[in-house]
Amino acid sequence: MEVNEPAVKYTTVKGMNPLEYIEWETTQPYKNEYIAGNVYAMAGASISHNTIQSNLIGSIHPFLKGKKCNIYGSDLRVLVKSKEAFFYPDATIVCGEIELAEEFKETVKNPSVVFEILSPSTEHYDMGKKFFNYMQIDSLKETIAIDSRELNIKIGRRKENNLWAFEELTQPDQLFTIETIQFSMTVQDLYNQVKLLPTPGENQPSNS
Repeated sequence: MEVNEPAVKYTTVKGMNPLEYIEWETTQPYKNEYIAGNVYAMAGASISHNTIQSNLIGSIHPFLKGKKCNIYGSDLRVLVKSKEAFFYPDATIVCGEIELAEEFKETVKNPSVVFEILSPSTEHYDMGKKFFNYMQIDSLKETIAIDSRELNIKIGRRKENNLWAFEELTQPDQLFTIETIQFSMTVQDLYNQVKLLPTPGENQPSNS
């Protein structure tokens, strides 16, 4: 059974600058992202989305124990200073000391890897505005988009001369590698117990 997520709400807030957004955001009962005056209210996530997030963080967190990097959940706010944008990635890896944007209250400005888990309602927003903005962050090494309905992982990696190379994974036995931290797991393990859409002509059980 497919569990749909509500659509991302889009609201234009006239005249709201970044400092006003931060002050307003601290009073809100739910998370809101911001791009140059536009506020995006974050929708609730499906069971599949949450399962992938748990598999991801649960696998990476113990691997990073004692290392100089750490992984954080979706409450960590990230700044794209050059675009006046603030986002809450579904997971974020920061290597080295966390650098906070002093004027923006608990907002991180040096992510190394960001993850977004895609749903039908958020895919256009996540793969469009968000990833374009993420790639403007100087510290960022990798962007990773994980589909919540089918086996599909899209990885962007920053190369020399600030160019990006992209890889797509679609098979359960492929290795999903995060080069920044030298971590690998299989695609199937990332999707463990996620109820996927059946392949056309087949009845596809959940991954387990």
